[in-house]
Amino acid sequence: MAANPIPGNARRGRARRLRRNLPPGIASRPSVILHAVILAAAFVAAPAFAQTNDPNLTQKQLDCLNRTTSAGGCDKDGGAKNGAGMSGPATSGAVLLPALIVDLFPNSPAPTAPQTPAPSNGTSSSNGSNNTPPPAPAPSGPVTVPQGLNLAEPPRAIAGEFVPDEVLVTVDGGAGVVQQIANSFGLQVRSQRQSRLLGATLVRFGITDGRPVGVVLAQLAADGRTRRREPNHIYTLQQAAGIANYAFDRIALDAKQASGENVRIAVIDTGIDDTNPALAGVIAGQYDAMPNVPIEKRDHGTSVDGLIAGVGPLEGMAPGARIYHARAFEGGKSTMDVILSALDWAAEQNVRIINMSFVGPKNDLLGTACRNARAMGMVLVAAAGNNGPKAPYGYPAAFDGVIAVTATDAKDGLMPQANRGAYVFISAPGVEMVAPSGAGSDVVTGTSFAAAIVSGAIANLIHAAPDRSADDIEKALAATAKDLGPKGRDNDFGYGLLDIKAAGAAKE
Repeated sequence: MAANPIPGNARRGRARRLRRNLPPGIASRPSVILHAVILAAAFVAAPAFAQTNDPNLTQKQLDCLNRTTSAGGCDKDGGAKNGAGMSGPATSGAVLLPALIVDLFPNSPAPTAPQTPAPSNGTSSSNGSNNTPPPAPAPSGPVTVPQGLNLAEPPRAIAGEFVPDEVLVTVDGGAGVVQQIANSFGLQVRSQRQSRLLGATLVRFGITDGRPVGVVLAQLAADGRTRRREPNHIYTLQQAAGIANYAFDRIALDAKQASGENVRIAVIDTGIDDTNPALAGVIAGQYDAMPNVPIEKRDHGTSVDGLIAGVGPLEGMAPGARIYHARAFEGGKSTMDVILSALDWAAEQNVRIINMSFVGPKNDLLGTACRNARAMGMVLVAAAGNNGPKAPYGYPAAFDGVIAVTATDAKDGLMPQANRGAYVFISAPGVEMVAPSGAGSDVVTGTSFAAAIVSGAIANLIHAAPDRSADDIEKALAATAKDLGPKGRDNDFGYGLLDIKAAGAAKE
């Protein structure tokens, strides 16, 4: 049956009312009215982008949400088809996002809105140069959003915690091009610098009018001068609640022969207490990627550095190694732009190993930086995560070319809080170990510290064979690991427990 038509007089009256409600000069342009109606209809028809704390989403579902899975494997709402990988009922009419990843410090308060770290124009106390240009000044007046911005792609469903009024964009061009893009899209330039690992200008744009991050990313995709566009994701250190260090014995490393002499290792973490005796002569250089944020916590970074290369009674896995420490976390948290700044600094120090004892959402900018660092010959080691068996994959550990480390105890049992998944590469001691801390020493637990053990162990391999490549080291670790759990590589232990003696003897 045909719908009842609207009488002509009523139609004319409605049109007059619409025109009266439009700004001056607009009511007389029918094409603008039609364009506005079409846009309004498009937004009404678009699905809601709702967050969820459901920890049961699989990696396939996350990829569907991020539109990285082929259309054949995803349904129209962004989920896996036919409930593939689902462990709970689907949410109708909404795109689901995974649970936010939070830090797991002992007795930590409930998560609050994170403090946005300062722009990543950090300072260095090493001999390396820092030629980063200062960020462009913010506009003096209010930022006006241009009218008629079109979406170049559907608004993105963003997994994980992120700064709600910022986006990170790599741009072809200098400060002039950056400001033109800001003007075109009604954004504020909060920082910009040339990134070595990304091979482009990295810009942190501020959103001043309340537009959702996913919408702004979709709008920016229309500008060919932008290469990559990502949220400014938030990452968290991986320390769990916590006697002699049993790691030497469990990974078959002779403490009397252990040495990482002159091997250069970058650590991206909290600030450190460089007056701790365990770090005497260990720190070759420091860099502060968030200089405008006061340093309050030093324990985590001190423990990680000490487990890698500590001296004295709390000797690390690789005594003699040279640590280049980048402070990029405060209160257990950091953002993508700050971490990228620290990674670029690490690359400039000509390090062989980068230790990343933190976890956050998948971010293409971080993935690109890791891929390029690996191509430059660096071995990348990262914590698999402490968020439990049903947690989403943890990044950067889950990127290809990054050695994802899970934590085991003195009896080779898996830490219960550890993340699980096909990305887990190897196991190492990380439960109830004594390590240096800001105040002296402490008992620590977490995949953060297991990653530090692996970084120190790899430094021994490089010390013994300086020309050994990152690819060869990774293959040797996989081939010689002590199998734990189900036969072969599994989602809990990866290839198994690190055996550094066997890895050192493995032939290329």
